Amino acid sequence: MASEVAAPAVLRSRARTRRTVPPGERVVGGVSQAVLIACTVVVVLPFLWTFMSSFKTSAQVLQSPFTLPDRLHLENYVNAWTQAGIGRFFANTLIVVGGALVLTMLMGSMCAYFLARFRFFGNRAIYLLMVAGLTFPIFLAIVPLFFILQGLGLLGTLPGLAITYSAFALPFTVFFMVPFFRALPESVTEAAAIDGAGEWRTFFQVIVPMARPAIATLSILNFVGLWNQFLLPVALNPDTSKYVLTQGMAAFAGTAGYSIDFGALFAAVVMTIIPVLIVYLIFQRALSGSVVVGADK
Repeated sequence: MASEVAAPAVLRSRARTRRTVPPGERVVGGVSQAVLIACTVVVVLPFLWTFMSSFKTSAQVLQSPFTLPDRLHLENYVNAWTQAGIGRFFANTLIVVGGALVLTMLMGSMCAYFLARFRFFGNRAIYLLMVAGLTFPIFLAIVPLFFILQGLGLLGTLPGLAITYSAFALPFTVFFMVPFFRALPESVTEAAAIDGAGEWRTFFQVIVPMARPAIATLSILNFVGLWNQFLLPVALNPDTSKYVLTQGMAAFAGTAGYSIDFGALFAAVVMTIIPVLIVYLIFQRALSGSVVVGADK
């Protein structure tokens, strides 16, 4: 009986709480939702249009760009993968971006841990130089990089391009990993040292698992940036057989002139976007976990 009496009171209190929301908060919430909806439309609609156009012929794309295709022209994907060479460019990109990402996350996390946990002369200067690397425009380093890679015999090679990618992604990784490692309790490393673990074992078996959310987040951000890199491969990768996707897409769109196969071009664009979506979906849970960890701290 008491519960039946208390139920209306609880409902009235909840209704009163909903009614007492300040008008300013409602306005801010409405504006925020409207902005989010607009941003979603701006991002999603072009992708949907590109996906729809990838199943059309060139004539249908030019004559009726906003209508549905008469049928699914799957040969566009076959033509893009074989005739346009997207398959070869795709494999080259996976090698370069995969190698650069592994090298960046390994070297970046080790460097950030060393700068965050150890005190030595020049520690602050090294960290500030890493931060300064974020402000250095890529195009200013193109000429020196060209001659450095040429001198090392790495110009126009996939390993040379992967090392260059990693060098430009390293400052960003270190900059965001150092505060994370500084926030970890020192008692964890002290306990590992008491158990007889050395610095290498402590880092790989204790610190890296604790830093998994931050590593996953930076892996996504670095992957997107490296996957979309255009200026570095254009300047440092002149061998057409070693083109990455951004170079291959530009060559495919530029050399065809007015006879370009728009259906195959849109199919190539879709195949370029899909890996980024897959990587984000795989690491989405870890990305959400990093936000929760950051909020708890």
